[in-house]
Amino acid sequence: MYTYFQFTGGGDFVSWIAWFVLMAVFFMFYPRMMIGQIMWKIEKSAVAIEKMAKESKKIVVSKITNKPNKELKEKVDRFYEFFSTGPVDLDPNGIIKKWDYVVREQKDRFTRFVNDAAPKLDKENKANVEMGFAAGITLYDVAKIVRHFVELAKKTKNLQIAMIIQMQLPMIERISKSLYVGTKALSAGQPIGDALGPLVAADLIGNVTVKEIEEDIVVAKTKIKGRQVFVMKSKGPGGRLGYPGRAVQKLISKNKIVKIITIDAAAKLEGEKTGSVAEGIGVAMGGIGVERSYIEDVAVKKGIPIDSVIVKMSQEEAIMPMRKAIKDAVPKVKESIDRFISSANKTGSIIIVGVGNTSGVGNSKKSTEETIKWVNNHEKELLAKQKGKKSDAEFLDI
Repeated sequence: MYTYFQFTGGGDFVSWIAWFVLMAVFFMFYPRMMIGQIMWKIEKSAVAIEKMAKESKKIVVSKITNKPNKELKEKVDRFYEFFSTGPVDLDPNGIIKKWDYVVREQKDRFTRFVNDAAPKLDKENKANVEMGFAAGITLYDVAKIVRHFVELAKKTKNLQIAMIIQMQLPMIERISKSLYVGTKALSAGQPIGDALGPLVAADLIGNVTVKEIEEDIVVAKTKIKGRQVFVMKSKGPGGRLGYPGRAVQKLISKNKIVKIITIDAAAKLEGEKTGSVAEGIGVAMGGIGVERSYIEDVAVKKGIPIDSVIVKMSQEEAIMPMRKAIKDAVPKVKESIDRFISSANKTGSIIIVGVGNTSGVGNSKKSTEETIKWVNNHEKELLAKQKGKKSDAEFLDI
């Protein structure tokens, strides 16, 4: 009791009343003060992400023309609202073919739009603009979703909604920054982290002539460690993904294949080192899973073992310009490939698939050397910016 009276003013009636009023005011207004503070923070972030989305649109348009007219701006604005609806999956039978149809339709829609908006660009720059639009539209969607929940929290005065957004903001901001920087890199045809697979494949191709075996997929027939090898990648140096699953099926239908090797970038866990290499089995390939499914189907049917090697990086690093640590992993990946080839059955050929977006990576060893030179120069510029505390998105005050 003594302690209680000490806390409430020592028993003085006026002090006790003052304390009671103070606590009543505190419990009445503290939630509003708290939500006000949270709303200020998430509103600031929403505005910054919207600014990045707007800037990303300008970046892509500038790759089409330096003086966009009203008609082009309206076309781009409409296209930024583009969406695709996934197929019904209540009955999983045939879902792969349905997803394949949706993915190809989406790719065709992007291609048609770029051909219409930028008819004078060459094929490689058109491919870069397509990838720039893909990243820019994703950033635009993130901005819309964040704005939706900010406005919902304002409208309902719901503290729980505001707190959920606030807790997610650090991740949302990181993703938004990477998409913004990635839009610039893809639009300009610069090598990104996800181009690691195509970079290794181009190095393995050397000076051998490649041929297009499937839409946006090239293959070269060469020898590695005395074995006949088919090296496959997306057609570069424009930003493309292609359809490697169908390409692998075509090769297997015409050749005796005893092993499939896939190379890809993979999301690292926090604490893991960027550029670290890991070996495993199964198809190393991200995305919805359509192309991976095609490779798995034919491999199971023919009894072909699948070996994989991955280079670890964060999700942000995968879409941003390639870092030196990722490029430096190429020799280690080639060592893994040599081991896989040595363990293969001696009576047939091997397929090596460099999985990933081939932005900034051509189809020969010469192009690989140019890519490596670009990455080294970019690393120096990036380190200089970091010393000067100037990042690509710092002007947005995030």
